[in-house]
Amino acid sequence: MTSATTGGPLLLLDGASLWFRAFYAIPDKITAPDGRPVNAVRGFTDMVASLVTKHAPARLVVCLDLDWRPSFRVELVPSYKTHRLDTSAPEPGTEEVPDRLTPQVDMILDVLEAAGIATGGAEGLEADDVLGTLATRERTDPVIVVSGDRDLLQLVRDEPAPPVRVLYAGRGLAKAELFGPAEVAAKYGVREENAGPGYADLATLRGDSSDGLPGVAGIGEKSAATLISRFGSLEALRAAIDDPASDLAPGVRGKLRAAEDYLTAAAPVVRVVRDAEVVLSRPDALPVSPADPDRLAELAVLYNAESPIKRLIAALQAPRG
Repeated sequence: MTSATTGGPLLLLDGASLWFRAFYAIPDKITAPDGRPVNAVRGFTDMVASLVTKHAPARLVVCLDLDWRPSFRVELVPSYKTHRLDTSAPEPGTEEVPDRLTPQVDMILDVLEAAGIATGGAEGLEADDVLGTLATRERTDPVIVVSGDRDLLQLVRDEPAPPVRVLYAGRGLAKAELFGPAEVAAKYGVREENAGPGYADLATLRGDSSDGLPGVAGIGEKSAATLISRFGSLEALRAAIDDPASDLAPGVRGKLRAAEDYLTAAAPVVRVVRDAEVVLSRPDALPVSPADPDRLAELAVLYNAESPIKRLIAALQAPRG
């Protein structure tokens, strides 16, 4: 295997976020020769090829959920992701995943391994925490985090260098938006100089039904943004609750006071872990040719994915840096 050239960004992909989107974007009538569905395999492989072509990364890691619902988050906010639990599964705490997607995850990992693309995970933690850790500790290359999860907007930064950007793919990769501090500030009304942490504070106040976080009753996204922008941080806002001289309307003060226990619990749930013990499957340098071309060719036939895998190989071989 030949190492990648240097000079491109570090591309960090939210694995489950992207293969869920691939599964729903492509009809599951597309099958392998043995009848197994392969729509997510094909779609995810095409996503990786497209991202490599567009961003020419020197390094790439597909980040994985080793625990999609970490115990520390559930202990703090018991409603965390409860609506996603598969109540019919024999194993408690199992995430509800479409039956036709589950087997495709291993297929995707097979393709990544044969291609020579690194995966990363942290025991007991979510992909968000892996993304947060790898982005936070990077000191060499610009970082692009790719996810359909808005919570990752908390990672954007200009300083300390290198910059971190989030390619938000909530509406699919074709309509993905690239966010830095300026874009987060413009869209969500937080301060640009503190856009990443400000977004996390806003999300804590607002809540997120997709994660089972109720937020502060009576505080929506706009009012949350106004409060965080005015006071600078959730910590400063909470200090103002008991300060009679603070510029807080009585109604807002009452809502925040009633939610103090929730805010104490929810803040560390919303914020991603930035110091996880991440284990990579291989070095993160993106190869210029597949690690195991014979195995990759075999998988292309086995998974009816000749065209996407051909595009992935072409993306790896294109000049970068």
